[in-house]
Amino acid sequence: MSSRLSDTWVYLAQAPLLWLTVTVGTYALAETLYRRHGRPPWAHPVITSVAVLVAILAVTRTPYPRYFEGAQFVHFLLGPAIVALALPLHRELKRERARAVPLTVALLAGSFTAVVTAVGVARLAGASRATVVSLAPKSVTAPVAMGIAEKLGGIPSLTAALVLLTGVLGAVLGPALLRRLKVDDPASAGFALGVASHGLGTAQAFEMGETAGAFAGLGMGLNAVVTSILVPLLARWILP
Repeated sequence: MSSRLSDTWVYLAQAPLLWLTVTVGTYALAETLYRRHGRPPWAHPVITSVAVLVAILAVTRTPYPRYFEGAQFVHFLLGPAIVALALPLHRELKRERARAVPLTVALLAGSFTAVVTAVGVARLAGASRATVVSLAPKSVTAPVAMGIAEKLGGIPSLTAALVLLTGVLGAVLGPALLRRLKVDDPASAGFALGVASHGLGTAQAFEMGETAGAFAGLGMGLNAVVTSILVPLLARWILP
């Protein structure tokens, strides 16, 4: 029986749709459990589904390249999902224009703080230059952050992991922190989540409403632009 089960798994593991099905199914189950338990931060579906998928890959000894061959359609959909943010952004255009000045100030303050605090903590901890560089762009979306890190001599794979960690922490802790600070305005809360925790923060903001999601998308996009300019400009002063 064990031999037959092993042979069946080897056969299924070669099917291109297997890992796509496993990924979508795992996230759907994690999302269901998250909602049924009242959306507790510790049960965020991103955290749960990533942990489960890592465990499955480890138990089945499946190399990541093979997993990605099957699940890459999810990766492909990230592009259309980002482009789709243009619709809620357009709907909130009047409100965005009316808040152009405070949003610009918040964007610059958020981008600068994210870079300087990350680099400062890393340097105080005695991290290597490559690690410090990898940390600097952690608050922007992964493709931009990895590009910045690579150009400045960082480790793109480390940056990708740090970006994911930043996004998860922002999505999990951000809404509770904003409530504690009594930030009731959905536009302000959404923009803060987008600037601080990129795509995952934006996804979390959409659960708060379309206005919050639209401003989060705006913050995410603008922060990517500002950080890609800010980090190279500050490099000579803040990097070891």
